[in-house]
Amino acid sequence: MKKSSAVLSVLILLLSACQQNQHKVTINDIDFYVELADDDNERAMGLMYRKQMDDDAGMLFIFPGSQYRAFWMKNTLIPLDILYFDSNRKLINISENTPPCKNTTTRCPNYPSEKPAKYVLEINAGLSKKHGFKAGDEMVIHLKK
Repeated sequence: MKKSSAVLSVLILLLSACQQNQHKVTINDIDFYVELADDDNERAMGLMYRKQMDDDAGMLFIFPGSQYRAFWMKNTLIPLDILYFDSNRKLINISENTPPCKNTTTRCPNYPSEKPAKYVLEINAGLSKKHGFKAGDEMVIHLKK
């Protein structure tokens, strides 16, 4: 019994250390450990082909400037909430429960921002509603170097 408790303690410490080395964003005291999509290739790939994502995980898209943004769900396998933020990291709008695009013959629909956005956060569908996120909420970004 002692050996399994020790192994569990080590695993918890390793998980905690891994999370501390990740990028993180916080909205209303809710943390998400995020992958960054901050260049054209990473932004183009996004969360395509992912079969699952932890509820405390996400992808943060960082653009060089603010403009109207539109995302689509081509080759995305899981439904997502897409949160659009302005250059001051204030939430503009949310595309909630955005479904995967399974259409292979025509173009997938776009899900646009309502105002110019510099940051876009993708998280699992339903989490925005669960946590009560709304326009005007601020996102705090913690980037690890």
